[in-house]
Amino acid sequence: MNISLAITFGIMALACYLGIRARKGKNMDMEQWAVGGRSFGPVIIFFLLAGEMFTTFTFLGASGMAYGVGMPAVYAFNCFYFVIAYWLLPPIWRYAKKNNVLSQSDFYVKKYDSVGLGVVVAVIGVIASVSYLVMQFVGLGIIVSSSSYGAISSGLAIIISGVVVTIYVTVSGMHGSAWTAIMKDILLLGVMVFMGFYFPFHYYGGFEPMFKAIENVHPEMLLFPAEGLSITWFVSTSIMLAISFYLFPHMQTGIFSSKSAKAIRWNAASMPLYQLIIVFSVVIGFSAILQVPGLDDADMSLFKLAQASFPPWFVGLVGAAGALAALVPSSIVLLSSATLLSKNIFKVWKPETTDKQIGQLSRALVPVMVIFAVFFALNESKLIGLIYIMAYSIIVQLFPALFFSLLKKNPVNKIGALVGMVVGVFLVIYSTVTDTTMASLFPNFPSIIKDFDMGLLIMIINFVITYVVGVVTNKGVKSEVEYVEGPDLHHRKAN
Repeated sequence: MNISLAITFGIMALACYLGIRARKGKNMDMEQWAVGGRSFGPVIIFFLLAGEMFTTFTFLGASGMAYGVGMPAVYAFNCFYFVIAYWLLPPIWRYAKKNNVLSQSDFYVKKYDSVGLGVVVAVIGVIASVSYLVMQFVGLGIIVSSSSYGAISSGLAIIISGVVVTIYVTVSGMHGSAWTAIMKDILLLGVMVFMGFYFPFHYYGGFEPMFKAIENVHPEMLLFPAEGLSITWFVSTSIMLAISFYLFPHMQTGIFSSKSAKAIRWNAASMPLYQLIIVFSVVIGFSAILQVPGLDDADMSLFKLAQASFPPWFVGLVGAAGALAALVPSSIVLLSSATLLSKNIFKVWKPETTDKQIGQLSRALVPVMVIFAVFFALNESKLIGLIYIMAYSIIVQLFPALFFSLLKKNPVNKIGALVGMVVGVFLVIYSTVTDTTMASLFPNFPSIIKDFDMGLLIMIINFVITYVVGVVTNKGVKSEVEYVEGPDLHHRKAN
């Protein structure tokens, strides 16, 4: 075992130990396991939500996109997330606290008084989450294999990581995720900030000289293209991602774990500072353009540059930070998905299931889901890759029903919410499978139309459908009630 691999696995083992120890002194009932007993203050919530936000994309995706396409990669540090979070999340938390909501599906069940709608929400959430989980494992395998200089295969790294995350999630639940999130964020922050400064100054003499050097060789990398990944694409995609980000079940689980609405608002206000990590990741990608040119896989730009610049022990630290960037969000995805499957799908099928049995089933589902995710990660299923492309566009279809439910008087009902979601998800799947885009629908239109994000457009259609169907069916129910009650009231008055 080389020193790089030893350091990476040593830190992963420490994370597993901390995750197991996190349950000490806790009565691990369902609420403690799933949402940490709603006991986390501002600092823990900050690390926990950051742990969900900064994943393998921070390592591989952001830097790889900067290396591959240049300027459009700046969409990665989208602070619109937090404007939405500041106003949207506190009322969600208050309702969840008051009504003992443990999962995303519970929220819709109680808001719309519909178990069936809750099942649909759970299915949508699990589909989106599974692709998210698989891609974390795929990225983790690449990270560990690269940091070990090929001493361990990506497949074996995926299996070992699956075992690690299964152990501490099953034992400690959300408490384990919170402890490892703190460790991960400290290591991630240190590694990314250091490399983000080191590469530009070491190879170019600073940030400005780096961008001037790139401009001299590849000026197109510093501009948005006129079509395709254009300004329209950037704006519409940023809006769609910002709205959908906190709709993932694992993000909702982190919100429910908070001690107060104030802690969530503090988190939303301060998180943009942490978002600077993405800036450093993008800078690293730009740094690699001229130093390691011609890579077939742009996502490998960070590791190729790190291996060419640092001794193996530091590459091991980089690998460990990347591994934790996959493990922490994976653990929270497992928690939320297991809770959805047991509480919002299985219990609907078997309503006599007790809360204790639901807790036991949730824990039992964790290794099952890990095996499922590891299998697809090892086989790199094209189906999962397709679902991953659809994930954000699918999950954003939950937003119209959520938005209307938070109004003082909800104008729509469960029928409108259900029809809007189903039509929205169907359109996303159809457009993805058939590769339908605004450009293919309107090839002769200007780029401001052609480059508009399809997921956002479908969500707008969903909004209209949800409102129209909800209002019309509400009127129908009201008319039926008046028809049934009217004669009866008249009859009582005559008597």
